[in-house]
Amino acid sequence: MKCMICKKAETVPGTTTVMLERGGLTLVIKNVPAKVCSNCGEAYVDERTTEQMLSIAEQMAASGALVDIRQYSAV
Repeated sequence: MKCMICKKAETVPGTTTVMLERGGLTLVIKNVPAKVCSNCGEAYVDERTTEQMLSIAEQMAASGALVDIRQYSAV
């Protein structure tokens, strides 16, 4: 897929770090599988992975944690 940001390069399989914030909660997920632009570094995460990360964020919010950093793990 061609990068929608720089429009100069194709994306390649890789990983990225995603930070999600809501209210006073912060969740950082490392090593998230993504398609990454080889020119500008913009990362694109697919729908299934996004759903999994949002589920993790909901669990974190329910636990009462304010900050959480974790490695991505496919469910």
